[in-house]
Amino acid sequence: MLSSIVKKVVKSTLINNKSSNLLFLSRSYSTGPKEVTCREALNSALDEELERDKSVFVMGEEVAQYHGAYKVTKGLFEKYGGDRIIDTPITEMGFAGIGVGAAMSGLKPVVEFMTMNFAMQGIDHIINSSAKTHYMSGGQVKTPMVWRGPNGPPTSVGAQHSQCFAAWYGSVPGLKVIAPYSAEDHRGLLKSAIRDEDPVVCLESELLYNMKFTLSPESQDKDFLLPIGKAKVEREGSDVTIVGFSRIVHNCLEAAQLLAQEGIKCEVINLRSIRPLDVETLVKSIMKTNKMVTVEEGWPQHGVGSEIVAQMVENAFDYLDAPIERVCGADVPMPYAKNLEDLAMIQTHNIVNAVRRVCNRK
Repeated sequence: MLSSIVKKVVKSTLINNKSSNLLFLSRSYSTGPKEVTCREALNSALDEELERDKSVFVMGEEVAQYHGAYKVTKGLFEKYGGDRIIDTPITEMGFAGIGVGAAMSGLKPVVEFMTMNFAMQGIDHIINSSAKTHYMSGGQVKTPMVWRGPNGPPTSVGAQHSQCFAAWYGSVPGLKVIAPYSAEDHRGLLKSAIRDEDPVVCLESELLYNMKFTLSPESQDKDFLLPIGKAKVEREGSDVTIVGFSRIVHNCLEAAQLLAQEGIKCEVINLRSIRPLDVETLVKSIMKTNKMVTVEEGWPQHGVGSEIVAQMVENAFDYLDAPIERVCGADVPMPYAKNLEDLAMIQTHNIVNAVRRVCNRK
């Protein structure tokens, strides 16, 4: 089974796409703003990069004929055929290795995991093969590829499907790690990841797939890219900086809106990139607000927030007027019972209360 997939992958570089006239995705971009879901943003990014570069292909469980477990790859199999949209057996270790081998051979695989929790089965290939090979080969071998899938807690799926791996992957040299929030993020960051010469881990959120955002005319362009390693200031403020990534940015913006009614002006930063981390933007913000709250769905110990705190102490200590607060998921495996799950996951009021403490408000 696996050898046949390898043959399919290699064959895709030797033949023209014979299935391109089968069924094209129905997508037309207007000259004005357009409202789309994050799922549609990912789908359009994949479609455009597959069309632009014949060395790009998608592989993973149910990505082809079933259109993906979350329908991110809907319509791509009909348009590009089984040579470039490849259903794999249920063996993350197997298809992760095939993906790395394909990248070493000059292709650009986009490997989808049904959840990043299942990527643990292929962690050896992600870390020891894709992340380290360029360095260990003295720059002679590159692995341009994307590892993508839902990360962090959805709801009601238990501890083994709810972990956030941002801190895990963010600690590995050789990997780039992105965590998109808006539809613009999903489009621009994924397209940049596919075009990048390094392996990129794209951490999505299952709870964002159906959320709608407005795409500007610029972000609808086929060559629209967002730089990996650059954060975005989602909301300007002067009293306190709130830093988050992925789905939790939505809660940060909600908290900022509520706190504005109390006269607290929050600056909200969407990290977008976990590695490289945009320390410059964070320092610039803390020089203005003098206070910071970090927010993440992962566990508190050794988390992304911990790294941000360390960077701020090292680079902006003299500008801090209060200790930095971290808001994280509860330090326990995710409960399945709904009432306990709600307590373990970050709620908007957790962020509001943390900001009040930093600003010395009760």
